[in-house]
Amino acid sequence: MAESGQQLPEEVLALIFRHLSLRDRGAAARVCRAWAAAATCSTVWHDTNISCDCERESILLPYLSACLDHVHNLRLEFEPAKKPSRRAATELLTAFVGRSPGLRSLCLECRGEKPLFDAGRDVLDAVQAICQAARQLHHLDLRRLPFTLDDKLVLQVARGCPELRSLFLNNSTLVGSVGPGSVLELLEACPCLRALGLPLGSLSYTALQALTAPYRTPLALLALRCACPEDARAPPLPDEAWAALRRRHPGLSVELELEPALPAESVTRILQPAVPVAALRLCLSADAVGPLHFAAQHYAATLRVLEVRAAASAELDAALELLAARCAGLREVHCFCVVRPSVLQAFRAHCPRLRSYTLKLTREPHPWRPMHVA
Repeated sequence: MAESGQQLPEEVLALIFRHLSLRDRGAAARVCRAWAAAATCSTVWHDTNISCDCERESILLPYLSACLDHVHNLRLEFEPAKKPSRRAATELLTAFVGRSPGLRSLCLECRGEKPLFDAGRDVLDAVQAICQAARQLHHLDLRRLPFTLDDKLVLQVARGCPELRSLFLNNSTLVGSVGPGSVLELLEACPCLRALGLPLGSLSYTALQALTAPYRTPLALLALRCACPEDARAPPLPDEAWAALRRRHPGLSVELELEPALPAESVTRILQPAVPVAALRLCLSADAVGPLHFAAQHYAATLRVLEVRAAASAELDAALELLAARCAGLREVHCFCVVRPSVLQAFRAHCPRLRSYTLKLTREPHPWRPMHVA
């Protein structure tokens, strides 16, 4: 600890200040010149998390404009239904336009409920403007935005962010407005993509072919969300296309998320043996037993994460026990309904790599917390 009259080195102060909220950074910057210099240095702002719900002062504090150039990775939370929170978020995003050449990563997360019939144009327009300016952007994560993403946004990303490494558009909207054509243009413009999240209806046979191009960076993750009518109507992609993709990218993992709006016949069509599914999330109003049997038969070698939200039944318990016996590589299992003790015993006995599970034997108050295996 520094003695009275001594000042901590700027690099030490910076390591402390980087953990402060935006409001507290502003307060620290007003203490003295040394603290002001430390609070505005690049170390503090390189990785910046801002919650527009927690900041009680204006988010665009007087010194903030001098710090925008230092922000490389930005994670921004806001509540779209609260006008002050939303206005603060859009003001901050707008401030980055023209000042964001160094921005490498942008992640947006919405909290609370989205107002009805809200298209989110103010937020999406700000994101598009950033994509036009930040040509060094490597990561863009919009999974937590409740607004409908469209071709206009995807095409702007394709034209403005050629160095993109990861892009997640698989958000929780019930309307699919990202067409296969814009996705294909994105893939052609961004050969360095290693992780891609899409609604299933946005993926096409031509896109899978484009992903096998020899000049592309190895693809590590393909996250597909199936929730809207466009996903339910999407024709199954040929097994040979998936096989070619796996040969080109042997380390590829596919995350598959199935939502309640999907009819049973669509679920049967979406699940394909040739897809290397590593994470399967089932939140179905229809029967989940059939998909679990399918996963046990075809994804035994690749499945690492399983999440099930379904009604408890003896048939579901039996399907989970079968899957546990066949999918020895599972790391996580989360089932949000009560299961019989033999289900828990099956996963403990057959899955030696299990690290986290949610398998409740009796009803408990929500939220259910997972158990971590030492």
